[in-house]
Parts: sequence; structure tokens; C-alpha cells
Amino acid sequence: MTADGAERSIEIERKYDADDAVSLPDWTRLPGVVTIGDAEARSLDARYLDTGDGALGRAAIALRRRVGGPDEGWHIKRATAEGKHEARWPLDAVDDDVIVPPAVAAALASDPALSGIDIGAVSVIARIRNERTAYALRDADGMLVAEFVDDRVVAMDLRRGIETRWREWELELGPAAPADPAAQQELFAAADALVAAAGGLPSASGSKLGRALGV
Repeated sequence: MTADGAERSIEIERKYDADDAVSLPDWTRLPGVVTIGDAEARSLDARYLDTGDGALGRAAIALRRRVGGPDEGWHIKRATAEGKHEARWPLDAVDDDVIVPPAVAAALASDPALSGIDIGAVSVIARIRNERTAYALRDADGMLVAEFVDDRVVAMDLRRGIETRWREWELELGPAAPADPAAQQELFAAADALVAAAGGLPSASGSKLGRALGV
């Protein structure tokens, strides 16, 4: 945890689209994976915020407050070439889904990409609810190679008043995954093949928020 109370991490993941009838891939065929953990159900409910003119989105930054799951809290996520940089602040008893906590607002205000932006002017632009089933993919030593999640998503674009629903898979690398970028891409290529064999496809959108907003 850093001085501002945030936990910071980098997510390296691959997203896939899957119809309701598609069965899960056999992840024990993924290089390095020996066991699959029991299914873990998570109910997630997130509000995403931005300025009226979409300044955060233009800067490739997502701000959300999410309830549910092991990492519930306020999140700032930034998409980069190496992965998604995430800062998370835990929820407390007095915050709500509209007022950005001071530590989160300060982190946004200090970002050079948001210079001159009135962080106090952000409001909720989308709500994304997700019934998630998570699986830990572990190696022979029981270390986490990746987490696979099967998501059933209901998203509301509050600006346009449009609701969308879809099923999505995510495969996020864990501590026991290869550290070398080339080896990571080889692992994802193997995952792509397993997903294709199961009937899934690479996701057409880089994020749930982007899909909800139609961008």
C-alpha cells in the first residue's frame, strides 16, 4: 500500500466473447496449468464516473466504485501498452457512489493527463452489474498462473439510457505466469487456441465500460 492509501498493480489479461451455450475451455491444457480451483461466485456492482465531456475516457482512464468481490473499492485504471495500471482504495462506511473520496480525487488531480480538469465535476455515466464465476489456474506447486473468470454482464449507459447484456471471459495472469513479455504472448496464444476450440472469440472491446458506452 502506498502513502495515499492505495494498492497498485498491473493487470495483464485477455478478454473473450462467448455465447451462453458455449462450454468452458479445458484450462489444464494451458501450458503450466496443472489444477483448476473450485468455482467462486461473485456478484459485482460498479458505477463508472467521468466528466460531462468525457475527459477521463479520452485520457484512457476509468474511474469506478465497485461493490462485491475481493477487490471491491474505488479504482482508477489506465490502459497502457504493457497492461492496465490500477490503483485501488478500499470502501469505508461513509462514502457513496457519487462523491469521489479525497484521496482518489487527489490522485486524479495529480495526473498530468488530467491537468485543468475539474475532478469535482465528475458524475456517474454507467452502471455495470456482473455475475462472475472465478477459477484459479495453478501450477504443480500450487502457485497461481492465471485467474479465469466467466462473466454475465448487465450494463446501463446512463447517458443514452441503453442497457446491454453479454457474456465475457477474462484470463488474467498471476504471479506464477511468465514474466517475459514474449513468453506471456505465447501463453495467451495457447489460450486463444483453447478458447477458439471451445467456441469463443477474442473480445471486440477492450473494456466493459467501452462496450457499455458503445465505443
